Amino acid sequence: MPVIGLLLAGSPDTFAPLVTEFRQGLKEIGYVEGQNVFIEYRWARGQYDQLPALAADLVNRQVAVIATPGSTPATRAAKAVSATIPIVFAVGSDPIEQGFVASLNRPGGNLTGVSMLTVRLAAKRVEMLSELVPNASVISMLINPNTPTYATETKEVEAAAQSLGRTIHLVHAANERDIDAAFESLRHLPSGALLVSPDQFFETRRDQIIALAARFSIPAMYRSREAVEAGGLASYGNNFADAYRGVGMYVGRILKGESPATLPVFQPTKLEFLINLRTANTLGLDVPAKLLALADEVIE
Repeated sequence: MPVIGLLLAGSPDTFAPLVTEFRQGLKEIGYVEGQNVFIEYRWARGQYDQLPALAADLVNRQVAVIATPGSTPATRAAKAVSATIPIVFAVGSDPIEQGFVASLNRPGGNLTGVSMLTVRLAAKRVEMLSELVPNASVISMLINPNTPTYATETKEVEAAAQSLGRTIHLVHAANERDIDAAFESLRHLPSGALLVSPDQFFETRRDQIIALAARFSIPAMYRSREAVEAGGLASYGNNFADAYRGVGMYVGRILKGESPATLPVFQPTKLEFLINLRTANTLGLDVPAKLLALADEVIE
């Protein structure tokens, strides 16, 4: 029975529904956990410094494929420990810029997967947040200083804000205590809105961030629908369930004999914009009719 190594930067309590989608993708190719495939789970729980050891452990376990859905740091860790084991990723960064693949059509090495370009959507999030909170001249951005996409992401966000006549204030957080301190600092700033960086560490602390945003009455924009369903104001990005399912399907295809070197990197075209109208009303925001019409889903 082949063994799949599932290397995840998040935590099981937050990402369990997405892992279910990964298993569904496997099933669509003919693999069912416990019947004809085994899965070794490794969770970093938002601690990126744990990823290299977890990846090395999977190599020692002699897994057939390593899957790293939703995380550039996890993909980096897996790539660093093996140049031969197939690695299937789903990343929000550009996989060519990150050195994961030679090209999208022909990856050329032992890596392939899903490129969501979540980081590249940051400018659009700034634009939508500016329309949601038109009086916010300063937009704070909660970002993990340890994320490998820090420079790219901050550059894109600052350029977008400048074009809209807004100022970006960076607020750093790399652990749970940092998040609390970050929101405490926001109390003393003239910031009327918050952009939450698309980082898996923040996904593991989703409930904490949403609760703090509500406590301090800060309108916040996220990357995923899961945040809005949990009470966040709005989100714009890819459907992560689809991405995890796609990773599962690619893992299944590789187990059946296809090579990651020739499996094109898949780029989802569907983007979702969600608004939680209940949260908007609580914050005293009058959501423009234009945004309500653009939204793929409005939670009332």
